[in-house]
Amino acid sequence: MPAPDAKADLDLLSVAVREAGGIARGFFGGSYKRWSKAQGSPVTEADLAVDAFLKERLCAQRSGYGWLSEESEDDAARLDHRTVFIVDPIDGTVAFLKGKPHFTICAAVVEDGRPVAGVVYNPISEEFFAARIGHGATCNGAPIHASTRGELEGCRMLGDKQMLAHQAWETPPNRPWPAMEIETRSSIAYRLALVANGSFDCMLALSAKRDWDLAAADIVLSEAGGRATAHDGSAFVYNRSSALQISVVGAGADLYPKLLERVSHMDLRR
Repeated sequence: MPAPDAKADLDLLSVAVREAGGIARGFFGGSYKRWSKAQGSPVTEADLAVDAFLKERLCAQRSGYGWLSEESEDDAARLDHRTVFIVDPIDGTVAFLKGKPHFTICAAVVEDGRPVAGVVYNPISEEFFAARIGHGATCNGAPIHASTRGELEGCRMLGDKQMLAHQAWETPPNRPWPAMEIETRSSIAYRLALVANGSFDCMLALSAKRDWDLAAADIVLSEAGGRATAHDGSAFVYNRSSALQISVVGAGADLYPKLLERVSHMDLRR
């Protein structure tokens, strides 16, 4: 039997993630168990329920793929697979806990370190972002495109207002940011997806992220004509021994280099 192609994988992801959205909606705004992980980040019953559903559904259909998820114990056996599922069952758990509709369910198929298919689903707003390599990106089936804006001044930025206003930007080689319309969303994947469909021009997060925060939204933005990399311009490579990524910047192709000019000198590895 021939190996599945990216279209078949995207179809599989799309059906499974939509079903997982129903699970998340069943918990949203209701009563459920919640606790903190060892590192202090929150997790809920909903996170685990969605994770268990997706793992069972996806791996049953692709037994030869590896698995990496925020809510599953990491198994180093994934490193022996060229192709892996990378999943965040609920990206934006803080928003979920607060009853805000700014969380997403994210799933990607990654081959040789790069995503070939991915979906990002907000089951409350019913925004379903999807992409496969070489075939563009869509939201609810309609083609989407990143902004063609080329200047930061006056742009629509998804980022942390306090961080962008910090006095450290006054000290060279940093530069103060121009006036921008700044908003944020708890889900990093949702931020990237909203850049992909042109709702915002760019996003910036100068703190460590994980593969599951980025893989699905990475292909959505790139297939929409934008770019997502670490702040130093390095491309994301997924399914390494560490799932850590140092930072993320995302923007339309014209604005991306202007964003990188302001942050690429920063050493965030210390």
